[in-house]
Amino acid sequence: MAITAIKGFNDILPGEVEKWQHIEATARRVFGLYGFDEIRVPIMEKTELFARSIGDVTDIVEKEMYSFVDKGENRVTLRPEGTAGVMRSLIENKLYVADAVSKLYYMGPMFRYERPQKGRYRQFHQIGAEITGVADPKVDAQVLTMLRHLFDELGITEPALEINSLGCQECRPAYRGLLKDFLRSRLAELCDDCRRRFDTNPLRALDCKATGCKEATAGAPAMLDHLCGQCDEHFSATKHFLDLAGTGYRLNSRMVRGLDYYTRTTFELVTGLLGSQSAVAAGGRYDGLISDLGGPSMPGIGFAMGVERLALLLEGERFRVSPDLFIVAIGGDAHPAAFRLMCELQRVGVAVEMDYEGKSLKSQMRRADKLSCRYTLIIGESELASGRAPLKEMATGSQVELPLDAAAISKTLGS
Repeated sequence: MAITAIKGFNDILPGEVEKWQHIEATARRVFGLYGFDEIRVPIMEKTELFARSIGDVTDIVEKEMYSFVDKGENRVTLRPEGTAGVMRSLIENKLYVADAVSKLYYMGPMFRYERPQKGRYRQFHQIGAEITGVADPKVDAQVLTMLRHLFDELGITEPALEINSLGCQECRPAYRGLLKDFLRSRLAELCDDCRRRFDTNPLRALDCKATGCKEATAGAPAMLDHLCGQCDEHFSATKHFLDLAGTGYRLNSRMVRGLDYYTRTTFELVTGLLGSQSAVAAGGRYDGLISDLGGPSMPGIGFAMGVERLALLLEGERFRVSPDLFIVAIGGDAHPAAFRLMCELQRVGVAVEMDYEGKSLKSQMRRADKLSCRYTLIIGESELASGRAPLKEMATGSQVELPLDAAAISKTLGS
C-alpha cells in the first residue's frame, strides 16, 4: 500500500514552487526598501508562549494548535502564527538594546488543525513583518503602505485594504460590556461558537460568517464610536498619514482579529476571489504583547499573509524559468564532448540541458521543445571534426555557426 501525505499537508511541486519563489523574492526586495531585516525563528516553541500571547480562550489555543508533550515532559507546540515567536526572540536576545526600533520580517510554515479548504491547510505558509519600539501612527501608515506596495509589485491589485480600531485596555472593556448587553437578547440566534465565546470573547461575533450571526449583530454598537480620546486621535492620524502616502483604504467597523493581543489599528486585505475566506493578509497593533511576554513595555505592529492564498491569486501566471540551451548530441563521441561543454557553460551561468541516454535527433528536439529551451546546439561527428556547431534559436528558427567554445557560446546567448 502506497504511503500518502497527511491530510492538510501538501507538496509544493515544480511548476508551482517557482511561483512561491517569486512571491518570496518580491517580499524580500520590497521589505528591504523599507529597512526590514529577515529573522528566522524555530517552528516549535513552548506551548506557554502561544497561550500567553494569543490568549487561552481563542479558538487557536482551545481547538487548533498542534501541541504535545515531548520525551523530556515539556509541553511544546508547532507554531500556529509568527508574531509570538518573533517577539520571544526579540526579548530573549535583547534586540531592542542595540536599536530601540526593530524592523523584522519572516517567512515559513505554520500549523493549525483546521478543516482544509481552498487556500487553507493544516501546514500553511506565511510571510510577515513586525515593527517594535514606535507608537507613532506614521508607523501604522507605513506598514500598511508597505503591504499595499508588495501586492502592487506582485501585480495583485484586486484585494481591498480595510481598517478598524479595536481601542485599548482603557476603552475596550466598556465597549465589550455594551456589546454583551446588545447580544444577550440575541444569544439564541448566534452559532454555537459565538455562544460559547459570549463571556470570554464576544467581539468575535461581529465578524462571524454564519448567517444567523450576521443577522443577530446587525445594528450592534461599533468600537469606532466608543474609542477613548487617545485611541480616536491615533486612528484619525493613521488615516491622515495613509491619505498622505496615497494608500487607499475603507473602514470596516465589524473587523475584529482572532488573537487577543491586538489593540488600536487593525487591518485586512480582502478579496472576493477566494470564497468565504476573504482575507489574504491581516494584522494590527499589539502594544501590550511584549510586556505580557516578560519583555520591556514597548509598542509593536505587524501583519502576516498566507502564501497559499497569494499563489492562488497568481494562478494564471507562468513563473517557471526555461533553460537557455539544449545540447543535442548525435553519435557516441559527441556525448562526452556535449557533457564537458554543458558543465563549462553551467559554471559561467548558462542554464543548459542535454540528453543522457543517446536518444534520436527527433526525440532530443522534442525534449528541447517540451522544456521551452531558447536555443539548441547540435553536435555530431562533423561538428566535432570542424570544432564548430549550429546554434538554433527555437522561437524564430534562425541559426548561426559557432566554435565549440563555452566563452563564445555564452557571449552569443547573452547578446
